[in-house]
Amino acid sequence: MSPRILNAASFAALALFLTGCGSAQNGTPTAAPNSQSAVHDDNDKAGQKANIAQLSDEDRPLAEAQGYCAVTAEPLGSMGPPLKLVVNEQPVFVCCKGCEKKAKSNPDKTLAKVEELKAKVKSESHN
Repeated sequence: MSPRILNAASFAALALFLTGCGSAQNGTPTAAPNSQSAVHDDNDKAGQKANIAQLSDEDRPLAEAQGYCAVTAEPLGSMGPPLKLVVNEQPVFVCCKGCEKKAKSNPDKTLAKVEELKAKVKSESHN
């Protein structure tokens, strides 16, 4: 492989690494910019549910109650099956391996975010 192709591949890999696991910069999911966003959302939700369904019977209701990544606030299941962590003896779900270190680096903040997310999911289910 030529050095030019190798440099381009390295640059592309670095760019992907630096952008992180979510598409939004502030952790808030972004809407699709076209008129097919409702269809896109339905497909995304089906994929998210399928990814959450891959969790154990014990973990599935916990992930569903949390609903969103404790780091990025992206919907759980949007990046594949959620990753379960144990933070201060409590289960916490993140969207991907890239969020694990951040979630564990500030356990109190992570657990507070999980409680906030659970309240959000609960309020969404009552609407």
